[in-house]
Amino acid sequence: MTVLKTENGFANPDAAYEALVEAHRRASEAESAALNARLVLILSNHIGDLAVLKEAISLARKAG
Repeated sequence: MTVLKTENGFANPDAAYEALVEAHRRASEAESAALNARLVLILSNHIGDLAVLKEAISLARKAG
């Protein structure tokens, strides 16, 4: 089982943030929500570890 990695893994975190912001630019609220849903599913599949996914969900719920 893999452990959820929470430290920064990007060589350029500002560029990663900008890519996410740019992906939503000029999108309606519904389009933005749909993009986020697709992105979550794609990245969840990439993780491929249910325990890590559940840990990430728990962390995200606590942050909100």
